[in-house]
Amino acid sequence: MVDIGDIELAAERLRDVVRPTPASVSRTMSALAGGPVWLKPEHLQRTGSFKIRGAYNHISTLAAQGSATSVVAASAGNHAQGVALAASLSGLSATVFMPLDAPHPKVEATRSYGAEVVQVGESVDDCIEAARKHAAITGACYVPPFDDPLVVAGQGTVGLELASEAPDASVIAVPVGGGGLGGGIAIAIADRLPSARVVGVEAAGAACMAAALRAGGPIVLDTLSTMADGIAVRAVSQLTLDLANTYISEMVTVDEEEISRAVLLLLERCKWVVEPAGAAALAAVLSGKIRSIGEIAVVVSGGNVDPLLLTRLIEHGMSSSGRFVILRVLLPDRPGALAALTSALAELRLNVLSVDHHRRSDQLAIDQTEVLVTLETRDPEHRDEVVPYLKSRGFDASISA
Repeated sequence: MVDIGDIELAAERLRDVVRPTPASVSRTMSALAGGPVWLKPEHLQRTGSFKIRGAYNHISTLAAQGSATSVVAASAGNHAQGVALAASLSGLSATVFMPLDAPHPKVEATRSYGAEVVQVGESVDDCIEAARKHAAITGACYVPPFDDPLVVAGQGTVGLELASEAPDASVIAVPVGGGGLGGGIAIAIADRLPSARVVGVEAAGAACMAAALRAGGPIVLDTLSTMADGIAVRAVSQLTLDLANTYISEMVTVDEEEISRAVLLLLERCKWVVEPAGAAALAAVLSGKIRSIGEIAVVVSGGNVDPLLLTRLIEHGMSSSGRFVILRVLLPDRPGALAALTSALAELRLNVLSVDHHRRSDQLAIDQTEVLVTLETRDPEHRDEVVPYLKSRGFDASISA
């Protein structure tokens, strides 16, 4: 097990390496949650996530011991970048195995930190197998993403900082994938803020820690289904499960809509670009799944989001928050019909984003045309007014699936 002494030693190693990410109270999030909410912006950390902490603590220790000249790791993005930079700073060479469909920006960022990137397989599990084989053949030291005491201790330095930055917090909300960050933070909080609860947050489609806690041991999930790739892990380790059993008070899950709304809110109100995994803990607070009569501290763990995914997230978040709707309207196929529709939409002060016509369908009469209209609305109440109003004006309108 990792103890507070290990985390304090990691903090010394990281003193001149990590970037300060002081927690602060967000008025917007506090108003929405009904109480003070502190945000710890680890998405502003070097490499765009907390991962540099654990990676550097592990790799710099290897370098100091003289026990390695090269390291190897497997990752879809954040751990890859952390290992690449940590190896460069420690004077070691690094090879990182990444999936074939890993986002191009994450691949290039990993290369820019000095690592050799090898893309193999469809999943991180395939990459882990390849990385372990590479280690066996070449003698490179394998750097685990979470199943390692030095990695856990490095991640735990986030908890040390939170304890001094938000000393009155009664709840610490932490995203959980493999459990290294949650376990490390929970150890530090147990020592420095013993009255505070640490609550772990998983994506509903990748809740491997909750499954392991129920089963009494690590189990492998059959499938993963979440946009939050940073916490999409098939199985936790015995180490991180033991830490969760000992130090984490509760586990909760959030769905895709809750995550996307949190991403959008952080973008709009805080001007922060945060990846889905990084917004998971905040999603749990805003959805009411984590409550407290006192202050809540939320770890915003990473910001390495692919631009294409961010575009889809914005659209999805706007839709789930009632700010974006697609209408299906059947119109008579004659001049002026579309103008009448847009005039009715203007009366509701709706912003038309796009219009698509479809005339060929076995569900249409010969004198009909189908129009799909994408609209921007103010809020859910505004959205809910649209169809009843159009029907009152004689339009055959419905929300498109």
